Amino acid sequence: MSSTERLQRYVADECGSCTDEDLAGRLAELQELNESVGGSDLETDIELLSALGNETRYKIVRMLHAADDDELCVCELSPLLDVSDSAISHALSQLTDAGLVTRRKEGKWRMYRATPRANAVLVALDGSRSL
Repeated sequence: MSSTERLQRYVADECGSCTDEDLAGRLAELQELNESVGGSDLETDIELLSALGNETRYKIVRMLHAADDDELCVCELSPLLDVSDSAISHALSQLTDAGLVTRRKEGKWRMYRATPRANAVLVALDGSRSL
């Protein structure tokens, strides 16, 4: 059974009948819905969620968030994470690319801070636990 046939059966069950016009109208509504959630925002959100989908990256963002407005150096993160320095560096690059952390160079040190977007996501996650 095709997805269109299934949709036609669903519309018929919900409305009592389903003409070709009813089906075309519902497909148009669904297409508008699909277009409203697509685009660059979707891609950016997926990148953000993918970046948080790894324990090391998530823990780094959590630590930077907990540091409030303080920056942390890679050398401060390293003793707290059970991964190699190169894994930390790679994780920080992905988090930077996803817009979750900012990086600045101070002499030979790289300093990191959670972005407002990262803070907002973490606050939302924290708030969702009590629901």
